[in-house]
Amino acid sequence: MRTLKYAHAFEVVRELPTSLQGLRTLAYNFRWTWHPETRALFHDIDRDLWEAVEHNPVELISQLTPQALKRLETDELFIARLENCLRDLHDYLGSETWYQRTFPDAGDKVRIAYFCAEFGLNECLPIYSGGLGLLAGDHLKAASDLGIPLVGVGLLYARGYFRQFLTHDGWQQEHYPGYDFYRMPLSLVRGEDDAPLRISVEFPDQSVTCQVWKAIVGRLELFLLDSNLLENAARDQGITDTLYGGDEEMRIRQEMVLGIGGFKALTAMGKSPTVCHMNEGHAAFLSLERIRHFIEETGTDFRTARQAVVAGNVFTTHTPVPAGFDIFARPLLERYLSRVVQELDMPIDRLMEMGRIRSADTDEPFNMAVLAMENANYVNGVSKLHAEVSRGMFQDRHPDYPVDEVPIEAITNGVHMMSWISDRMVHLLDRHIGQSWRDDPTNPEVWAAVADIPDQDLWDMRENARGDFVRFARRHMRRIQERNNAAPADQTVVNQVLDPRILTIGFARRFATYKRASLLFRDPDRLRRLLHHTDRPMQFVFAGKSHPRDEGGKRLIQEIVQFSQAEGARSRIVFLEDYDINVARNMVQGVDLWLNNPRRPMEASGTSGMKVVANGGLNCSVLDGWWAEGFDRTWGWAIGQGRTNADENRQDEIDSQSLYYLLENEIGPVFYHRLDGGVPKRWIEMMRASMRNLTPRFSTNRMVREYTTRFYVPSGLAYSDRVANKQAKAKELLEWRDSLEQAWPQVQILSVTDDVDKKNVVGSDFNVTAMIRLGTLRPEQVRAQVLVGHVGMNRELDHLQVFDLTFVQSEGEDHIFRGVVPCDQPGLRGYRVRVVPGDTELKIPAELPLCTWEPGSE
Repeated sequence: MRTLKYAHAFEVVRELPTSLQGLRTLAYNFRWTWHPETRALFHDIDRDLWEAVEHNPVELISQLTPQALKRLETDELFIARLENCLRDLHDYLGSETWYQRTFPDAGDKVRIAYFCAEFGLNECLPIYSGGLGLLAGDHLKAASDLGIPLVGVGLLYARGYFRQFLTHDGWQQEHYPGYDFYRMPLSLVRGEDDAPLRISVEFPDQSVTCQVWKAIVGRLELFLLDSNLLENAARDQGITDTLYGGDEEMRIRQEMVLGIGGFKALTAMGKSPTVCHMNEGHAAFLSLERIRHFIEETGTDFRTARQAVVAGNVFTTHTPVPAGFDIFARPLLERYLSRVVQELDMPIDRLMEMGRIRSADTDEPFNMAVLAMENANYVNGVSKLHAEVSRGMFQDRHPDYPVDEVPIEAITNGVHMMSWISDRMVHLLDRHIGQSWRDDPTNPEVWAAVADIPDQDLWDMRENARGDFVRFARRHMRRIQERNNAAPADQTVVNQVLDPRILTIGFARRFATYKRASLLFRDPDRLRRLLHHTDRPMQFVFAGKSHPRDEGGKRLIQEIVQFSQAEGARSRIVFLEDYDINVARNMVQGVDLWLNNPRRPMEASGTSGMKVVANGGLNCSVLDGWWAEGFDRTWGWAIGQGRTNADENRQDEIDSQSLYYLLENEIGPVFYHRLDGGVPKRWIEMMRASMRNLTPRFSTNRMVREYTTRFYVPSGLAYSDRVANKQAKAKELLEWRDSLEQAWPQVQILSVTDDVDKKNVVGSDFNVTAMIRLGTLRPEQVRAQVLVGHVGMNRELDHLQVFDLTFVQSEGEDHIFRGVVPCDQPGLRGYRVRVVPGDTELKIPAELPLCTWEPGSE
């Protein structure tokens, strides 16, 4: 059959009465996703239609009948609510922000572009797969609330990630629907001639054209590139087809569009950033395009341009294992980046070095995370433990520095509270503590007021939220069955799954094998006893997708589904098919307990458990990611002891036994302990403690404030300083760096003496004197330091403290440095002296990893 294609195209939109025009304003700003009153407004227009269009307000408006519009137009209460929502949005956009108050003088020197391969703003814009995208969406929302001068940059996937459906035996299948961007809260970016803005990315065989779409996120803009244009070849139209789809070659094409095309789009729109934040390594090619653009704009050379640009780049890694990074073989890289390196006047060998942990190791493939690190002065992991793990993975980039000083800092993730908190909890908090928690969710004093909420009110909220979730789960399962043409008998079974009165535990995430979704099922009989305990029954709800090529993850899903279908588990274990933001939101709002049991330390952060906290849920998790920082027995439970075993099967057995013990002896008894049929006092106290202590700490508002204060503003100011006056500062720093590197081989530590005793009392101190030969360098150009630590096995030092020595006097090329070292820790201690570059505007050791150590046996 012949496929008919259009010869002429035009757009049709729903005409709204004057009094309802504001609906379109609200629909095209994603702030409705975190403003309960606006969400409720769209919901109340037509609840069934709102659900059917998957909470897409643009599609909701387009499907309203003339009769429905007439009804709304004559509904005075609805019109009043609409005007209130519009007024609230206007006030929000015009109010003074935290950023304006905190950095009134930053001005145009700080303009941030946040690049990410996926963004999870809402289920109606399905360009996300999991935690990375949800974090990126929450990052934008918090940046809007705080007034950060930031724009987002990503890709607009024509078929998203995938929709999940399961066969009768529980095996995951994937479906990739096509999406119509004109029916989403998006608009095409247009030029002065009103034609859609076009940018091009050069590939080996041809130039690929992309158009740019814009989503408004509160005060911010998110720009999304789309290659699905008729002027492109069919293969190139598919670059922005699916998220994380295709082979290695498709991946490099997508990442070139994201990094190179994304930066080109910003400059074409006149939005050149001073700070570029690469959220994961997918966007690392932007560092090369930014250097190329800088050279083109200023006429400077590659080294000077790079010296300026690295000051304005930030990189966040989310990967806790080497296998998780994007790796490209040299032939593929040469093919696709040959034109880029030619324009940079840089040999391909130099590019390969920039992507290797050990730059001289020609057998090592090209790593996108290393490219990002090599071209960013600020690098961070997403929890304290993850930063520690990352420093160990990348220590070989800085072999002369101890692992604790590898320049990877920690900024622990958070969640955007207003996007994930239930309407029931919003009303409870508004009623008892006012609305101040909405404006500043990081303020501990605000959350301390949770202590004043009566037990009965808190518990009624939890009971009702659990009931809401059970009803949602049944509706969701019925929709899935209707899609699959299920028999009426199956519909009857669905109406009986889950019990709104019993302890409900949630587990939802990407089904990677290291997340150990089947840990709970190692002892099926013991699990069944938990499900049907006479006095303390439990029920478990699972959800999540496996990557289409991850057979191991698919088998985990199948194992859970088949167990849930078996006699003895039916109705008490449920797998919710087709996991998305909507399912996640309902789960974190409705469950009593969130379960997380990854294989430590492979969970970089995790954020689902944080979302449960503000909804009054508790956490039971392995001490990994954020829970390694957040855990306290007064508000949650820890699986295991925070140790790792090289024998993974043995570790799984240990952790499963720990989990069963907690469920049987602590979690169940605390939840069901009711005096005289009342409320579970201790459980409620744990809820209060969890909300009071964790909500302000694990908020994206806190997280984005940290990025802004520690990274964005210093980075923007440093970049602006380096490019001023025809890059005078960048040239000066480059000259200083070159002279230091040339002179550094002359640096020697000739002798070290001290007056320390064999045994010393805590609180005493001792003197250290070092004779250091500096050659042509001056004492003020270096810093002499003593590194003191605990002496471990094989004489290595750990838990290091660093103390500076002071220059005393010179004797020709030799110089004496002296300092005092405190004995403030008991046990066997040791020290070693080193010399590093002195005070400089260069980042040490990120930009200049020079170091000379006192001679000694290794």
